[in-house]
Amino acid sequence: MNCSQFATTMRSAFSLHHFNSPRLSRHVSNVSASLQPQGQGTDTPPRIGFLGLGIMGTPMALNLIKAGVDLTVWNRTKSKCDPLISLGAKYKPSPEEVAASCDLTFAMLADPQSAVDVACGKHGVANGIGPGKGYVDVSTVDVDTSKLINGHIKSTGALFLEAPVSGSKKPAEDGQLIFLTAGDRNLYETVAPFLDIMGKSKFYLGDVGNGAAMKLVVNMIMGSMMASFSEGLLLSEKVGLDPKVLVEVISQGAINAPMYSMKGPSMIQSNYPTAFPLKHQQKDLRLALGLAESVSQPIPIAAAANELYKVAKSHGYSDEDFSAVIEALKSKFQHSENQ
Repeated sequence: MNCSQFATTMRSAFSLHHFNSPRLSRHVSNVSASLQPQGQGTDTPPRIGFLGLGIMGTPMALNLIKAGVDLTVWNRTKSKCDPLISLGAKYKPSPEEVAASCDLTFAMLADPQSAVDVACGKHGVANGIGPGKGYVDVSTVDVDTSKLINGHIKSTGALFLEAPVSGSKKPAEDGQLIFLTAGDRNLYETVAPFLDIMGKSKFYLGDVGNGAAMKLVVNMIMGSMMASFSEGLLLSEKVGLDPKVLVEVISQGAINAPMYSMKGPSMIQSNYPTAFPLKHQQKDLRLALGLAESVSQPIPIAAAANELYKVAKSHGYSDEDFSAVIEALKSKFQHSENQ
C-alpha cells in the first residue's frame, strides 16, 4: 500500500458518527470533506494508539476517547493507563504491541532519550509497525532525534510525522493545542481530524526536523520571556511597587501575553502549580542552544535564561511549573544580601 492509498483508506474508515462529544461537534464541519466515504469499509473506524500518559499525554488521549476514537494506550507506569481504560481504552504492555495493533500511533514522551527508546528501542514502535501504518511523534525533541526516529520508522515501510505541540496542561485539557508538523504530507492529511480533536490549529512545515526546530524556537522565546518577567516582578517589589499592579499594567499594554496574567498572580504568592515542568523548559532551552550552535547563531538572552533555569533545578524546582524560575533570582538576591 502506497502513501496515497493509505491516506484514502484511513479517511474512508473514519466516519462522522465517531464524533460523539458535544464539545467536539465544532470540528465536524471543518473536517467533513476529508471524512466522506470513498469506498468500502466505512463502518470500521481506524485503531489509534497513544504512548505516554503524562501531564500532556493524558488529557490529549482523553479527548480522543471523548470523541469516540478506538484508542489503545501504553505508559511505562501502567497505573496511569487505568483511568483511560475505565473509560473504554484498550491497553497493551509495550509500544511494539500498540503499534502492531493500531493503524496510527501517537507518542507524547518527556525528552529525546525517551522518544528514541519508545520508537527504536527493545519492544519499541519500530518493531511492531509496518506498511499501511503511521507514527506521529508529538514529543518535543531536537532535530537530530526527530530525523533518527524518522529513519527507523520509514525503514519499516510505515509513515512518519513529527508534530510537537505548543501549549501546556490547560490547552491540552481544552483541546486547544497548536501542532507544528513536518514529514509525510499524506500522513498529515490523514491524521488532521485527530489533530483537530486535540488542538485548535496545525501547521505543516515541510521536511522532518522543521517541526522540532519551530517548537524549540517557540519554547526558547517563552522561557526567555518568563525569566525576564520574573526579574520584573522581583524588581518592582524591591523598589516598593506592588507586583500585582505591574501584572495589571502589563496586561493592558503592547507587551501583554496571556502567560503573564495566568502565571503572575501565583508567582507573587510563590506558588507554582505545574502546567509545564521547569525541567522540561530547561531541556528545551538546552536543545535550542544546540540548534543555534549548529548554525552559528548567537542567542545570548536564551543562554542567560538557561542558566537561571539550571539554578532553579539545583534548588529542587524541577517538577514545579517553569514559572518557578523566579526562585533562582530570589536565591541570588538572598546570597548577595548575606555577604
